[in-house]
Amino acid sequence: MIKNISFLLTFTLIVAFVSAQSTLTLTQAINAAFSNRNNILAGKIDIGIQELKTKALYKKYGPQVYVEYNYNYNPILQSSIIPVGIFNPNLPLDATERIQFGTTWSQSAGLTVSQPLFDASIKKQIEENRLQEKIIRAAQAQTEYELAYEVSKSYINIWLQQEQIHAAIIDTERTGISYRLQLENYKTGRLLKSELNTAIINHNNTKQQLTDATILLVENKIYLMYLTGTLASEANDFNIDSTLFSNHDLLWDNKQFNLDSIPILQQLNLQKQLALQQQQTETSKYIPIVSLNGFLGANQYSDEFNPVKSNSWFGYSYIGLNVKFPLQLADSKMSNIKQLQLQSQKYTMQIDDKSAQFNRDATIAKLELSRLNLQLKTQEENIVLYKETLKILQDRFDEQQITTIALNKQEVELQKLLSDYQNTKVMTWLYKLNYLNATGQLSKLWN
Repeated sequence: MIKNISFLLTFTLIVAFVSAQSTLTLTQAINAAFSNRNNILAGKIDIGIQELKTKALYKKYGPQVYVEYNYNYNPILQSSIIPVGIFNPNLPLDATERIQFGTTWSQSAGLTVSQPLFDASIKKQIEENRLQEKIIRAAQAQTEYELAYEVSKSYINIWLQQEQIHAAIIDTERTGISYRLQLENYKTGRLLKSELNTAIINHNNTKQQLTDATILLVENKIYLMYLTGTLASEANDFNIDSTLFSNHDLLWDNKQFNLDSIPILQQLNLQKQLALQQQQTETSKYIPIVSLNGFLGANQYSDEFNPVKSNSWFGYSYIGLNVKFPLQLADSKMSNIKQLQLQSQKYTMQIDDKSAQFNRDATIAKLELSRLNLQLKTQEENIVLYKETLKILQDRFDEQQITTIALNKQEVELQKLLSDYQNTKVMTWLYKLNYLNATGQLSKLWN
């Protein structure tokens, strides 16, 4: 008996060790994961980069200013044929002369300014980038959604392991009572060793279950700390908020499906919109571009290498209206638009498939929850009855009214029922989590 009491005290201390002074709520755990996981932080950087790209596009609406400088060596000067007969009556009217224009050395420097007046492609590019921003944000939200699901599952597992430890302590004490009763009979020669061995096996099994549950609790806490970005050495320094699980309806909301709030569907919808927007952008490439251009500078001409030669620089400037009309082939335009239309159709089909999948998962989760809730109620009633019967059998065995076979059989059946009950609780909470995930309500866990 002293050995059993010592064993229970040891595990009580272990449970006290893995239970913390501070309480970590599910909302705190999820927000901590959002703040510390590198893939979440990297996603925020991607959003910032895309925002900067969009801002850069707005600058295309403003004037584009360039400083230009050229210094050329012209070993062969350009020649032109001049009709000198027109200017000199002493020559035949059709007389011509080859004349070279320019100098061996020339340079130019100046400032060029181009102000877009009309460019439809700029607006379309900005709209595309805005959609790209939203797509990246939706991808980030999906990553957070998946991380929150994993954190919630780990949090539920910790609570279930704590519940299992508490139940295992009670089970260990109960099988210990049966074992001690049979041990006394064995010592007085009223019980066979084989029958005592069965009692020892039952007791050892409950002790092992207690050990396993304790180790699993520590492992789940370490995993939760990994998800939240906390050092593993601090994994035992917290306790979960078990009041979350006292309200069975807290994670269960039988509302109309809200698929629009699921990030992966938002992302697919935005990608479909982007494909449609890119069709408009492709069309805008065939619209004329109008801009106002200006130049202010000077040119130098010299037959010798002397960049600063006096009286060789001549000012030059202009202001003009520039119109560009792209002449891409119509076949190329239609091919690009057709590709984008097919992409849009692809995203539509993916949205339909994902929506059907989430509807299926939600419906199955709802049906399974109804079944498991009834099963839990039945198992709870059966456990009460089994424990009551076991207590009666222990008393009757102590009074030598039944054999050890009936007592050990009842112990084994109760252990199996308790194990099934724990598994049912696990599945119940996981289906609750799956239902929230499939109906777009998972964010209620951290909002």
